[in-house]
Amino acid sequence: MATDTTTDDTNPTTATTTGRTPPSPAPRLSARDRLGLFVLCAAQFMVALDFSVLNVALPALGTDLGMSRSALQWAVTAFALPSGGFLLLFGRIGDLYGRRKLFLTGLALFGAASLLATLAWDPASFLTGRALQGLGAAAIVPTGMSLLTTTFPEGPARDRALGISGTLLSLGFTVGMVAGGLLTDALGWRSTMALLTAFALIVLPLAPGLLPESRTPDRPRLDVPGAITVTSGLLALIYALSTAADHGFARTDVVTTLVAGVVLLTAFVAVESRTATPLVSLPMLRRSTVAWGNAGGLVTFSMMSTVVFTLTLYLQEVLHLSAFETGLVFGAQGVLSAVAGTFAPKVIGRHGARRVLVGSLAGQGTLTAALLLLDTHSWSVWLATAAVSLASMCHLGAIISYGLTVTSGVPDEEQGLATGLVTSTQQVGITIGIPLLGVLATTSPSLLTGVHTVVALDAVIVLTAAALVALGLRRARPGNPVQGS
Repeated sequence: MATDTTTDDTNPTTATTTGRTPPSPAPRLSARDRLGLFVLCAAQFMVALDFSVLNVALPALGTDLGMSRSALQWAVTAFALPSGGFLLLFGRIGDLYGRRKLFLTGLALFGAASLLATLAWDPASFLTGRALQGLGAAAIVPTGMSLLTTTFPEGPARDRALGISGTLLSLGFTVGMVAGGLLTDALGWRSTMALLTAFALIVLPLAPGLLPESRTPDRPRLDVPGAITVTSGLLALIYALSTAADHGFARTDVVTTLVAGVVLLTAFVAVESRTATPLVSLPMLRRSTVAWGNAGGLVTFSMMSTVVFTLTLYLQEVLHLSAFETGLVFGAQGVLSAVAGTFAPKVIGRHGARRVLVGSLAGQGTLTAALLLLDTHSWSVWLATAAVSLASMCHLGAIISYGLTVTSGVPDEEQGLATGLVTSTQQVGITIGIPLLGVLATTSPSLLTGVHTVVALDAVIVLTAAALVALGLRRARPGNPVQGS
């Protein structure tokens, strides 16, 4: 294993001291390139939209389909679990059989699943649609990113394309919250799923003629056992935790699925240690930058998704805001996140990604703790808006800096695995946060008491993570060997 004895590659300013030539201005994209980029970005935007457009519609959805508050988390989890569990496997399938082919398949599945969710007649049919949406997203996200990087050559053209893609992804969450509130108030919750159906119908016919086929020439093997064990293990654990929060740990199904989840995830580790083409590189996880960077990413995603879920219920059921008004609160959050995205690279350039990661986690935890002051008075909406918006600015700083931290000092031939871990951490974080803590809000006798409990635990977890990540990354300082390398 290599050791990390380089300068802090997460700090862009080091480029001026290593003799590298400053990048040339980005070339103008041809009309075909712009259309192809539009298709790829629209698909990624659609997936980002799906993570947020339904949030403010959850109370209306629950009333219409007869879903309890404790069951509403599955509207989010049913999508996030397959999208995270199958992400790496579908990326490898795209490498083997063709990225455009799998990208189009994912788009078609996503559109059909969105239609099923739109027309759902009971909780089972709706959750089936959401799970199939997650499978479609698991095909769209890795193949779309691979198609973008293979279509645009490394250098200014790719940098520009990735910049546009990243901006639209960050806007997807904001637009989803505002559009979700507006559509739910005007047309009902089903219109949020119909919007996704319309997106898929627009993008799918354009993609075949604009995107080139792409696959890896060495035809890597598929780690099917790894994908099956990790997805099944996560599903079992989430079911166990969610059911236990509602009915306790004494139930037979809770104990059974909890044990099954632990066994399956243990089997996943064993599978990954033996396969030649793992979904997750275990030796790479022993690098301090990879391990602690991903730990920070896991915490920032899981805890922020929990805050958003909990505040959605609080704003509508305690403060009695409409779905549209709730969407505006999260719209302000998205605007400030977009603002943070414009200056975060400059802050990272000055202070380094590792320091920014720790500082961002500390800021997110502190501002989350401010939500403990929420009560039943109307002024609380302003506190909620300010605290969650500022916390989201820190959250975005953590997202950008953890990705740079994880990929710093990793050899070029292992960059694919490192970036795969970054994406998987994001998906798993979104998946586990709400089941672990969100259920405390939905099952508490008083929703406000439940909100305070979730917020307190959330803040403690994020602040603890900030301290642990700071200590862990000290082992990866320039000139010191990376732990476990």
